[in-house]
Amino acid sequence: MDCGLLYSAGKDSTLAALLLDDFFDVTLVSGSFGIDEGVVENGRDAAGAVGLPFEPLTLGADVAEAAVERMVADGYPSGGIQLVHEHALERIADDGAFEAVADGTRRDDRAPTVDRPLAQSLEDRFGVEYVAPLAGFGRGAIDTLVEERLVVESGPSESVPKADYETELRGLMADEYGESVVDDVFPEHTQSRVVGLR
Repeated sequence: MDCGLLYSAGKDSTLAALLLDDFFDVTLVSGSFGIDEGVVENGRDAAGAVGLPFEPLTLGADVAEAAVERMVADGYPSGGIQLVHEHALERIADDGAFEAVADGTRRDDRAPTVDRPLAQSLEDRFGVEYVAPLAGFGRGAIDTLVEERLVVESGPSESVPKADYETELRGLMADEYGESVVDDVFPEHTQSRVVGLR
């Protein structure tokens, strides 16, 4: 069964792909708004490092604008990140190339999350299976599994090149509202990028 996995090039989405790889024909799919071409290349590079096929996915500019507006209004990124994540999953599901869609969301994620009604809605509307292989794992278990299987580069979110939409949303927000708003909206956090297998 072909599975399109929404891919950020980070440890969660990479671990999810490895867990699914024995059961599905997994393709890693990184979404981009076309704002930063490096986002797609970062995804392609990480996919190559773990030996899985890769496809870029163009996301709607209107969704990026709506996400940035929501983040600025909320003063925090969660709502905007959730909006983009749902849009990306819908785009993968609507593509018709995959019988299953997946992501790297885990049990203790705050955003993005995929609750049961959203998962069922994806399945019903698009005729696909939604798979969340990390849904039963917490951060500690994920870190243990990652240490066993992946070579990871980590650092502050603005310094680790990834294939997730946060990079582009930060850039769009900076262009529209200024760097100080980006600093106010996005809390300091560590990002990861997979650079190989152990």
